[in-house]
Amino acid sequence: MQFSTPLQPATIISRLNRFAVAVEVAGRREVAHLPNSGRLSELLVPGTPALLVRRGRPGRKTAFDLALVRYPSADNLVSVDARLPSALMEEALRAGELAPFRCYPSLRREVRFGDSRLDFLLQGEKGSCLLETKSITWVVDGRALFPDAPTERGQRHLRTLAEGRRSGHEAAVVFVIQRSDVYGFSPCRSADPAFAAALGDAVAEGIGVYAYRCQVSEGEVRILAPVPVEL
Repeated sequence: MQFSTPLQPATIISRLNRFAVAVEVAGRREVAHLPNSGRLSELLVPGTPALLVRRGRPGRKTAFDLALVRYPSADNLVSVDARLPSALMEEALRAGELAPFRCYPSLRREVRFGDSRLDFLLQGEKGSCLLETKSITWVVDGRALFPDAPTERGQRHLRTLAEGRRSGHEAAVVFVIQRSDVYGFSPCRSADPAFAAALGDAVAEGIGVYAYRCQVSEGEVRILAPVPVEL
């Protein structure tokens, strides 16, 4: 997915609250919207270089969204927009780039099933597949970890996928790692042991669990390649 306008260089000053970060832009202090409620403590370090998307929509409280952070080195970019993975998935699915899902040429977004709204319902000649995506930015020693805090919502999505599986759908969860410096994925038991257990139960129910790393540049973010999943 390409950025529609050139990104604005900035430097992180501090995180103000769940959805706002203070940044320095061309020598001025600005407040940028942070489209991610995760902890991001290793990314939002004062002095870290970042890139912003300028937003000119009337009624906004901030002129920018925080899009990318340079971490841990200047030549490595991490996308911090937690809204992006479902759009990245749609782009990759429609292009037929994800082998496990090529048998489903039709898709619908934001599908209500049970007590959850899931990202996709995929359909093809062989049936249907309920699909949920999760955004990851946290990487430790080359391994992507999710979640970074307890997530009842994530547990509920896994239960809903299991219900779908029992009612005759295929089901899958895809972890979209918004950076390239990663070699595998695992659930973070120390942050949320209940989610890790639920993910194991999901696999036992026949739910597919996949993880993909992304290519991130100043011009675009796109799904690049699968990485091993270790539960």
